[in-house]
Amino acid sequence: MGLFEKIAGNALLFFLVFGMSATVDIKSLRSQMQNTKGILTGVICQFLVLPFLGYLVVEALEMEHAMGITLLVVTSSPGGSYSNWWCSLFNADLALSVCMTAISTILSIAMLPINLLIYANMAFEDDVVSLLDWGSLFLALVIVVCAIGLGLLCSAKVDNPTFNMTANKIGNWSGLGLVLFSVLLTGSDEESDMLGRDATFYLGVAAPCLFGILLSVMISTMFQLNKPERVTISIECCYQNVGIATSVALSMFEGDDLNTALGVSLYYGLVEAVFICIFCVICWKMGWSKAPKDEALCTVIGKSYEVEGTAVEYTGIAGEEEAVAAEYHPLT
Repeated sequence: MGLFEKIAGNALLFFLVFGMSATVDIKSLRSQMQNTKGILTGVICQFLVLPFLGYLVVEALEMEHAMGITLLVVTSSPGGSYSNWWCSLFNADLALSVCMTAISTILSIAMLPINLLIYANMAFEDDVVSLLDWGSLFLALVIVVCAIGLGLLCSAKVDNPTFNMTANKIGNWSGLGLVLFSVLLTGSDEESDMLGRDATFYLGVAAPCLFGILLSVMISTMFQLNKPERVTISIECCYQNVGIATSVALSMFEGDDLNTALGVSLYYGLVEAVFICIFCVICWKMGWSKAPKDEALCTVIGKSYEVEGTAVEYTGIAGEEEAVAAEYHPLT
């Protein structure tokens, strides 16, 4: 990746995180910072459940080396700020998502290599940790932490719904730009072609994402999190940073193995986007998001119910909710 691509990608990342953080009401954030049950559930799903699912799939399908190693890297790499974008787009609990992004970004510095040391050695006896791009990881950490801090500070100081909505639009457009930017960069590599693979590839790479969503819903329901929080936890669990896996693949493999490894990261990126989109639509129609379930889809994804409109307020006890007017009136 050239200098321009790095600057553009990091700039989009900053504005995505800043926009999502500046959308969050400080009272909601303070409440979520004390939500130890929700945060602990998210940490368990991100750093214990999904990496273990990746390992189970690799062992059960007896994946060959390049495919298996890359899938283990994918399932051990939390997706960071993309999850904020999905939570904002479909009106899950954005405050919890921002908290989880800050916490998981910091924890991943330790948990990513730990999970890879455990599962890569168990499956293949490989040293993958030495191939990680630590410079990029720490740079992403600095960008995310600074953007979250600045966004929350602006939200607290400005304390204006118009500013919150403007910040949300900046974050959403930056998120869309970052997705398209990543697709263009990855898609430009001919070696990442996904056509003509066997069933092990298609089913195996998709399985951790699908089962990660299902298990996250079950675990968060068991812990009696409210419904928007369950949606957030599920998104945080299965949305992974495939860029880390791509970087490792480029450093570790050549020829056909490189082709296979790049295909894993590209295909998982496609699968997670499709699965999360379908999951979010289903949750919205079930009344699990902050948006009214009878609202038009284009309206739901076009405005934030963190700030405006009539939303659904949850008591925090599973199954108990009531429709209430939000603090702010709708803005057009």
